[in-house]
Amino acid sequence: MRRLVVTQFVSLDGVMEDPGGSEGTPLGAWSFKFDRGDEGNQFKLDEVMAADALLLGRKTYEGFAEAWPSRKDEAGFADKFNGMEKHVVSGTLSDPEWNNSHVIDPSDIPGAVNRLKEGGDGDILVNGSNTLMQALMENDLVDEYRLMVFPVVLGQGKKLFQDGRPKTTLKLESSQPVGPDGVVVLTYVPARD
Repeated sequence: MRRLVVTQFVSLDGVMEDPGGSEGTPLGAWSFKFDRGDEGNQFKLDEVMAADALLLGRKTYEGFAEAWPSRKDEAGFADKFNGMEKHVVSGTLSDPEWNNSHVIDPSDIPGAVNRLKEGGDGDILVNGSNTLMQALMENDLVDEYRLMVFPVVLGQGKKLFQDGRPKTTLKLESSQPVGPDGVVVLTYVPARD
């Protein structure tokens, strides 16, 4: 059974909005101001190589579908990312063009995610997709959180854990400093009863 893994770049104050700058917000590209080093790059490569599916919200999907198909790299990250199955939650997208993409109706998120979990062996990664992530958390569908935390306080923007969320207890599975600039990868799992 596959695990649903939320993997995010976040600031110290929990902001996940526009880390790469593709959304055109005033916060844009804040993660690029820090060197995550070879360890951070290897972590992201290993993560993608262990996965066999992406689950994305429409906005993140459209950004990825525009950026990734033309990319190549020696490590094989781009080939793996482009080749894996992709599931996009959308009520407006009907004909996704990025190869191996499938649309999930937003009214069926719990059922669709549970079917996805039963359909393979590798992890299902969720990148970006703030609105989708809130629904996944509300329905207790997340099996693991992998947070690459950057040493910056942004003071505004969309947060991973938004105000008003019910209390959620997580268990730290691992912590790994990466790169020379104080970036840390924290891995948590929900502490379910």
